[in-house]
This record gives sequence, C-alpha cells and structure tokens, in this order.
Amino acid sequence: ATFFFFPGSPYQLVIEALTNYPQKRFYNVSKLGGTKYDVLPYSIRVLFESSIRNCDGFLVKETDAMNILDWKTKQNNVEVPFCPARVVLQDFTGIPAMVDFAAMREAVRNAGGDPVKVNPACPTDLTVDHSLQIDFSKCAIQNTPNPGGGESQKPTAKLSPLKIQPRKLPCRGQTGCKGPCSAGDSSRNSGQFSAQIENTPILCPFHLQPVPEPETVLKNQEMEFGRNRERLQFFKWSSKVFKNISIIPPETGMAHQVNLEYLSRIVFEVKDFLYPDSVVGTDSHTTMVNGLGILGWGVGGIETEAVMLGMPVTLTLPEVVGCELTGTASPLATSIDIVLSITKHLRQADVAGKFVEFFGSGVSQLSVADRTTIANMCPEYGAILSFFPVDNVTLKHLKHTGFDKAKLEVMEAYLKAVKLFRNYESSSREPEYSQVLQISLSSIIPYVSGPKRSQDRVAVNNMKSDFQACLNEKTGVKGFQIAVEKQNDIVPVQYEGNEYKLSHGCIVIAAVISCTNNCNPSVMLAAGLLAKKAVEAGLVVKPYIRTSLSPGSGMVTHYLSSSGVLPYLSKLGFEVVGYGCSTCVGNTAPLPEAIRNAIKQGDIIACGVLSGTKNFEGRLCDCVRANYLASPPLVVAYAIAGTVRIDFETEPLGTGFNGKSIYLRDIWPTRKELHTVEEECVISSMFKELKEKMEKGNKRWNSLEAPESALFPWDLKSTYIRCPSFFDKLAKEPVSPQAIENAHVLLYLGDSVTTDHISPAGSIARSSAAAKYLTNKGLTPREFNSYGARRGNDAVMTRGTFANIKLLNKFIGKPAPKTIHFPSGQTLDVFEAAELYQKEGIPVIILAGKKYGLGSSRDWAAKGPFLLGVKAVLAESYEKVHKSQLIGIGIAPLQFLPGENPNTLGLTGREQFSILFPPELSPGMTLDIKTSTGKVFSVIALFENDVEITLYKYGGSLNFVAQRFL
Repeated sequence: ATFFFFPGSPYQLVIEALTNYPQKRFYNVSKLGGTKYDVLPYSIRVLFESSIRNCDGFLVKETDAMNILDWKTKQNNVEVPFCPARVVLQDFTGIPAMVDFAAMREAVRNAGGDPVKVNPACPTDLTVDHSLQIDFSKCAIQNTPNPGGGESQKPTAKLSPLKIQPRKLPCRGQTGCKGPCSAGDSSRNSGQFSAQIENTPILCPFHLQPVPEPETVLKNQEMEFGRNRERLQFFKWSSKVFKNISIIPPETGMAHQVNLEYLSRIVFEVKDFLYPDSVVGTDSHTTMVNGLGILGWGVGGIETEAVMLGMPVTLTLPEVVGCELTGTASPLATSIDIVLSITKHLRQADVAGKFVEFFGSGVSQLSVADRTTIANMCPEYGAILSFFPVDNVTLKHLKHTGFDKAKLEVMEAYLKAVKLFRNYESSSREPEYSQVLQISLSSIIPYVSGPKRSQDRVAVNNMKSDFQACLNEKTGVKGFQIAVEKQNDIVPVQYEGNEYKLSHGCIVIAAVISCTNNCNPSVMLAAGLLAKKAVEAGLVVKPYIRTSLSPGSGMVTHYLSSSGVLPYLSKLGFEVVGYGCSTCVGNTAPLPEAIRNAIKQGDIIACGVLSGTKNFEGRLCDCVRANYLASPPLVVAYAIAGTVRIDFETEPLGTGFNGKSIYLRDIWPTRKELHTVEEECVISSMFKELKEKMEKGNKRWNSLEAPESALFPWDLKSTYIRCPSFFDKLAKEPVSPQAIENAHVLLYLGDSVTTDHISPAGSIARSSAAAKYLTNKGLTPREFNSYGARRGNDAVMTRGTFANIKLLNKFIGKPAPKTIHFPSGQTLDVFEAAELYQKEGIPVIILAGKKYGLGSSRDWAAKGPFLLGVKAVLAESYEKVHKSQLIGIGIAPLQFLPGENPNTLGLTGREQFSILFPPELSPGMTLDIKTSTGKVFSVIALFENDVEITLYKYGGSLNFVAQRFL
C-alpha cells in the first residue's frame, strides 16, 4: 500500500480538479458532512482527509472516516487509523529501525518468503545527525577521545597537535572594510590565535568572502566518520537496496531541522494528485513541523517501522485544546521565554495525550520561526502535537526560503479549497474545540528551566534566590540538601597557570545548542549580538568553562557569520564544534581533571547551562548536578558571569575595560537591533545553499563504500551492527496470551521514571555491563563510542538498559543501576540479574509508580526491557506513547486500580507474581494477580483497542508486519 490514492475508495465521487489547475486532482473533503466539517479543528481536518483518501475497507474503514467527521461526539471514545504521508528517522533511533528491516528480510527469507519485497511503502528519510561528539573545542585538541570518561589520552600521531596560525580573514578591502578582515582572534586572551585549516570556506562576517573554517569542525567530522564507519556503511547499504529510502549524510543538520527546512512539502503532489503533507518520526522533535501547518509527531521505532511497511498509526481520536494567544510579548522575552511560558500553562492544563491547536490575534504576530519553536517543545508538556494552521505568515516564510512560486500558488489554492488555510480576516466560523485555553503574551517574562526538570521554570530575576532555596531543600526534584555552614564554601583550583575559585552555583558547562532555536534566527542572533557587545565592553569567560556552539544546520553558521557576530562568540569560547546533537544527548567531552577533582573534593553543586530541551539530572556530566535550560543569549550571559548565583538587575556580569562594571542591561540587544540584523541576514540564499549542500552530500560520504546485496552481510565480529532476535518466534498466526507464572520483580521504581532512566543514552561508563561486553570483544575504553552510536547492536543496548546512574531502585535505596537477584540474594547490575533470571527460566516484571515512561528515547526503552526478559510492567500510570511502545514490542502494560499502589496493597516487591490471561482479551479488562504470599489483587490491562490486542498476540508489531510476507 502507498498512502496517496486507493482506486477502490468509496469516496471517489468527491475527487475534483483544482480551480485554474485542471490537471491537478484532489479529494474535496470539505463537501462531506456539511457544517460538521466546517467546525472541525484544522488538525482533525487533516486526519479526516487522510481517512477519506486511504479508505480501503480493511486498514481504514468508512466507519473510521465517519468517526473522525463526528469528532465532537467521538473524541476520546474511538480509535482511528492515520496514514502519514512520509516518515523521518534520525540515526540514533533510525539505525535500529533499519537493522530491524535488514533482520526482517533475513527472517522472511528463512521462512520461505521473498526478502526483496521488504521495503518502505512510503517516503522515508533518515538523517545522520546524532553521531557528533565534542572531541575538540575552542580550536584546541581536548585529548578526550574516550567519551566514557577516565584519564586523558596522549594524542596519537593522527591526532597530533596542530600548528597554530593567526586568524586572518582574507578580504579584498571593499568600501567599509579596514583592509584584510581581522575581526579579532578567536581566543580569549590577547596574543593567542585559533587554529585554522586552509581552503575550507565559510563566509567572511563582513563581505561574504571565503575564509578558513575553524579546525574544531573538521577534526570533529574526521573523528565522527572514523568511529562510525560501520554504521555509515550500513546506512549507505540501506540507501542502495531499499526502495523509498533516502539518507541525509552526516554534517548536514539535525533531523527535525532538516525536516523543517528541506523535507517538508506542506502539500504533497504525486502524479498530479494533491494531499496534505504529514509525517511521523523517530525523533520526539518531529512536532516542530506543526509550526508550518504540517501534521506530525514523534513515535517509536516500532510504530515507525509499521508505517514504513504500510500500516497506519492507530490513535484514540484526541481531544483538541484550542490555545488562544493574545497580546504581544515583552521586548526582553525571547521565543524560548514564550515556549517555556506556554509549556507551563499547558502542563497545568493537562494536555497530555491531546492535540493543541493555536488561534487568536497573538498567532499572527508570531513568525514561523516562533511557531516551530513552540511546536518543538510540545513533547515536554505532554501533548501529541501543537498545530499552527497555514496562513499568510506561513506563505511569506516559504517565499523567503526559496519555495517555488508556481508550487506556492497551487498549494494556496488547494489549501483554501479544502479549508485548511487559516484566514484571520475572514468571517468564517471558528472551529469548535474540546476546551479553550487563553494565554496573554504580554504577561511573559524571561525564564530559565531547572535545575533538574524542564517543567520547573525559574524567572531570571528570581534565579539567585531560587538556587539558594534549592541548596536548602531536601534532595528531590529540585533540592540538593547542602548544610547551611557549607553553602558558601569556596574551593581554589589551579587551571592553566591561574588560580580560580569554585563555589556552589559555578558554571562549568555552557552550551549554545540550536536544537530548539536554530529555526528562530532572532534567538541565535541575540546570543551573537550580546557576545559582540560583551567583547567590545571587555568582558571574558573563564577558560575552564566548557563552552561550545553546536548549530543545528549550516544555515545557522551562515547567518551568524554573515551578520558579523561569529568571531565574537568565538572570542568568548563559543566555537562551532560541529553539526548535530552533542551536549544535549550527553556527548560532551569530560571536564578538565582539575575542575572535576575540585568539584568532587568540595561536593560543589556545579551547573551547566544550555539552550536545548533536555536537562535531566546527570545527563550532561555526572559531576554537574544542576542543569538549566535557557535561551542562547542567557547561556552566554551566565557563562560570562560564571555563576547562577547572580541578580542581573543589581549585580554586574563582570568588569570591563577601565575597571567599569558591566550589567546585563548594558549589553542586551534591543528588538530593533535584532530585527534589523535578521532582515539583512536571514535571506532565501541561506536556504538555497543549505538545500544544495544536502543534495550534493560531502566528500567523505560520497567516497564511502558499501555492499549492494539484497541481504545484509552480517559481520559476527561487529560491535556496531548485529542481527537482533526479535523475529526468533515469527509465526503466521497469533497465539493466545501466555500466563506469567512466579515472576520476580526485576526493579521496584517510583514516580516519574523517564525513558532516559530506562533507555541507554550518552557515553558508556567504564564500569557498566556494556563496557564489560565491549572490553571482552577487544575494545579499549577510547573505542567504546556512545550508546546512540551502538543502537544497531542489541547486545550493547540490552546491557545499557536501566544503566542510568540516577536510576532509583527501591530495592537498593540509593541512585544506582543495580538490583537484587532474589534467588541468590546478590546485588548485581540490572543486566546481570536479568541474565541470571533468564538462565533460570524465571520471568520478571517491573513495579513502578506514576507517569512511568516520561520523555523521549522511547524505542529502546521498550526493546531493552523486552530483551531483559521483562514480561509485564505494573505501574500506577503511564506516558501514553511509551505504553503503546511496550505493547508494540510484546510487553503487557498493567495498571493498578485507582487509589491502589504497592504501598496500599502491602507489597514489598520481593514476592513472586503470577498473572493469568484469559483466552480472549478485551480492551480495558481487569486481570487478577496472585503473589507468593497468597495475596490476590486486580489490575487493568491497558490494551485500548483490538489492534493493540492483536499486536500483543503476535508478540509485537514487528512480527505482525513480518508475517504478511510469508
């Protein structure tokens, strides 16, 4: 099946030619249902159009389409299928999807089927963007090729220290330029210069002439291709043998950003047939495209693979919360402030599992960049997606980014014909929403978020007092419980020949990551303009602070360079380190040893500040316990201040030239300044150049060799790519659910266990089970790479499941990736205990509290427990997507009855549990659980529909899909 037109659709009578474009055809769904369609939310109209176009009587039925049309009365009551137009993958979660495809071909061949038939049924784009690690920064070799930590290694011959050259930017001295462009060296101290490699062009900040690219980018790229060669060869093999697969090579940009700038169609046109663009992706930030009026959200690899093979995504017809934006934001408030403010409001409104759709006068005042930034954060407040219908602002944005004029005209005509175009000047009836939430932009002030969770916002003017309160509070979601007499401790440390003083609140990591912000030039430009004013005022950043600038795409570097602010960011230490996810996913180089030792010696609450979207405790570095999310200009400001214990209103950032105190208000760029620079620098040529770059690839990728056989030639010695065991029990027919008898509890967890706690991410610790496995394979710690890079090896990923250092297992009583193997009484790594249970033939389950499975990285958060032998999870409540992922892999999600939990039932977790499934399951049915102590209690089996029950009977969606080829 391909998702654009079914000849047997019962709705062919509404196929029409587009006015003024007779060769273009489309389903005019606005003619179905009369006024019912006119009051549907715009996001539901997209679902409706998809159901009409894809109605085949099997996967999508007429009743499904009518249920969507009757959304007002059917919301939350029925399940509906949705056939996305395309799929987007990123390499961390994309590689297991592609490995599963390769394994599926192998399994289908072994079962007598034709493996060549195993191909994606819809366009699938995979962006290699999560492989980047910061081995080099500030144009100096960091000598930390081992992201797992430990002692620094001396550089090898290949990574020898580089010749340092003065930074001279060649320019021809046009009017307004004072000779050769020398915007200042990129070092922090006069007399030092940044290392350069010649003949690698970026743009002169003043006259757009070719200049050398900082060596940090090239060396990080070299390391990326070196350590990930096996993975990259596998991706290239995939692009050769699978139909409908395209690979966006490394160093192009982040998946969600490339999706926004390059892959988005707004309206699909296949053989002159028009339909709305829509997408699901394995990156949680897929929701960013909703800012362009494209319906899309993140799902797990299991669901994505099903979509790639022609299966629809099944979802409960959601409630749609209408979010009315009014007023205008404060000049000091950035898009991040708007995002975090809206995040707080929507969290309080409980929009989990719902669509959010924006309307009101405030929407027209937001640029597409602002909208995509807001839409990007919707996973953080629990919504499935946050939708901004296409309007005149969207069309203007597309014109500026070089969208083909003829296509724009067809697009506008089509969207208006099917009433998917939002016109705020029209008197047409407004959609009816499940509920309406009003947010005044005028009330928004600058905030940061932290120190442990993204939902804990702190007003910038309250930051100093809030951090003090965190020191006082008991250890928990915000507190650190530091004794009063130790709160002002100072630890002196020698670094690079100078003495510095570390104290609670000191900044040691400051990362400007344009993951969320690179779609909004004003925010990144604000950081650059603030850096420019800071340098001109004589302010500096302490050299021990691990600073970095990781743009999401070349477009960001382009406008930072062409606007003239990049040299000033470099001057403060914010050198471009490469293009891809780095600090945000834990791929940062270790802190200098002297700084780490000082932090540990004084038990200092050191801080990281970054402009990303994730700040779970311990994510950046295990010795950095307080992590704050902030807008890029605030990241730079806090880096200059060197501490979060500062009141920007009354205390200076530092001392400038002539001993003058410099305050934040002295260097904060005005909206007028930002608007002027943005208008001059963010032009269509940037997008055009980026598109050309993606289409051409790069020399390393183009020269990479890969096999061309229909079946992948598995290398049994490989530690990157391994054929997984998901298809070992592939069957043509479903089986009745098997009883779970005398299961032990592998882990007894509390509330808000995130998928970061469950799924392997970041560096591989030397003491971990995964490290032991790799060491036994002959690898040294410097060759471990990261979990993300090894997601194609199920042996590594299974060992990394529940290996997070902040995992709090109630059996252990303190944060540690440990558990108890009850038959022996041993305290072991989680994997080692699970391995023993499997050898003994004992099933295991997990006990958990509320909101089990929050966050992203959801694919291996289900696959990992499955391979550990987990048969069921018993929790008080679940994050919806993760619950679906458990079913999709074959794990039963069970929920305590309302008001019940292990404490109320008198459970210790040390009992054995037996769960009997009836021959026929039904949605939402209750099951009885009997413990070894004789206690019997009931739980709810969280199967929401017949599709989930069917998937569970087949052992998960992968096996369900694979059996179609037998």
